[in-house]
Amino acid sequence: MSDRLFLAVDLTDDVAHGLAAFLEDKTMRLPGRPTPPANWHVTIRFLGSTTALQRDRILEFLDEHLAVEPFTVSFGGLGAFPKPSRATVLWLAIERGAEQLAAMAEISERAAQNAGFEPEGRPFHAHLTLARIRPPANVVPLIERVPRFPLSMEVSRLTLYRSHLDGDGATYEAIEAVEL
Repeated sequence: MSDRLFLAVDLTDDVAHGLAAFLEDKTMRLPGRPTPPANWHVTIRFLGSTTALQRDRILEFLDEHLAVEPFTVSFGGLGAFPKPSRATVLWLAIERGAEQLAAMAEISERAAQNAGFEPEGRPFHAHLTLARIRPPANVVPLIERVPRFPLSMEVSRLTLYRSHLDGDGATYEAIEAVEL
């Protein structure tokens, strides 16, 4: 039996509440399907279908090798994948702390490969997904009018999550945290 898992950095309650208020205050409607605030996080490594043995190997590897000290993350403005004029994902940028998040992603990638996962096909890009957009849309005006999100937070752990999919989308369950 396997679970659908991923590794992520949680938002603090203050940042999550602040971001919800920030987005409401901009008198804007996010395009596409907005990510529910309860699901906001910075994905470090998506794993997908994961056996109990793979999960244990990943956690053991991270316990031994996650040599990143606690650090501060600050946020920037909005951005989009693959590009703002034809966006399928609207995201909030990470400014300060992006290097430490990338280091966590590199160690998490080694942990995943050590547990038998194929290498990640895309380079890591620290961001917080705000909405998924289908069909693609032009979000340039939105990106240009929304200022930088002013809050920051301390990161002191990496969390392994289980994703539960249903007709309404996904809900996430924290399974275990690895302290920095």
